[in-house]
Amino acid sequence: MKSSSFTRLACIFFVAAVATASAFSQGTKPVPTPSPKLPSLNAEEPGIYKVDVELVNIDVRVVDRNGRPVNGLKQSDFKVFEEGEPQQIQFFSTSEVPTNYTMVVDNSGSMRQQLDKVIEAGKILVNANHKDDETSIIRFVGNDKITIDQDFTANKGDLDEALDNMFIEGGQTAVRDAVYLAAQRVSEYEKSNKAEDRKRRAIILVSDGEDRNSYYSEAQLFEMLRESNVQIYVIGFINDLDTEAGFIRKSPKEKSKAFLQRLADETGGRAYFPNSISELPDIAKSIGSELRMQYSIGYLPPNDVQPGAVRSIKVMVNDGPGATKRIAITKASRVSEAAPNSAKKN
Repeated sequence: MKSSSFTRLACIFFVAAVATASAFSQGTKPVPTPSPKLPSLNAEEPGIYKVDVELVNIDVRVVDRNGRPVNGLKQSDFKVFEEGEPQQIQFFSTSEVPTNYTMVVDNSGSMRQQLDKVIEAGKILVNANHKDDETSIIRFVGNDKITIDQDFTANKGDLDEALDNMFIEGGQTAVRDAVYLAAQRVSEYEKSNKAEDRKRRAIILVSDGEDRNSYYSEAQLFEMLRESNVQIYVIGFINDLDTEAGFIRKSPKEKSKAFLQRLADETGGRAYFPNSISELPDIAKSIGSELRMQYSIGYLPPNDVQPGAVRSIKVMVNDGPGATKRIAITKASRVSEAAPNSAKKN
């Protein structure tokens, strides 16, 4: 089994000032994942305008009021809005696609009582992998202890071994840094702009969410997540955190829960807050199922959007028989990556 380490995040401070570079020891360079480009329209026909356009791809989960997945829907059941304006759906698929995901597991002292069950839940997730799925395991404590215990692989034995080798140690927890670096890496791994090569990408974060020593701020983290297409599923052990709040500040428990919930909400994932470690096997099965029971939708956004603009996204889905409520869940926003579209006459 291969193992590698992130360099100290102190080094990132210097490198980030020069260029946006990865803190992984392999030297993976974080490059924003570009949206696929559609072929130029009517490029060979004289007198026809040629337009370069940006295709926005989103993964959508649909659940009922009880959180149960809703399958078997058609393209006509969905409506997509960007900045409140309806968008034309150009691509729709219900077929299962391979999933690349990273388990990011907190090994700090606050996780001491949960680690054995966390390892068990991790193995349940790994066992549910399909043949084309690949998984990596990242262990973290402080910002100087973020390691890739197992790189991306489909080998379930290697993944189980990496989970078994986890151990608790002291340190000032750096949750934001671990998520930031993991999201960069899963975004870049096997990146392809070809529709037939599309893969779903996700992070499964196991932590109490209390950050004590991260280099990256929440603003920097969420800015990067808007530029990626990574869903984050959270298993948050927050019950042992301090519940005492100040006059103008949230308690550590409230703050951690809000942060973890936001990670899930803004990326189209889901947050679980177990009251008992006995809930972990069922949570693991639920996450494994949700990763695969999704709809893939692509649409053409407005052609006058400036690069770098943050654009809100909302998906609505028709109610079921008997006005049964259905809820569509996807990422909350995107960052425009393409220059404004231009049209020219041949």
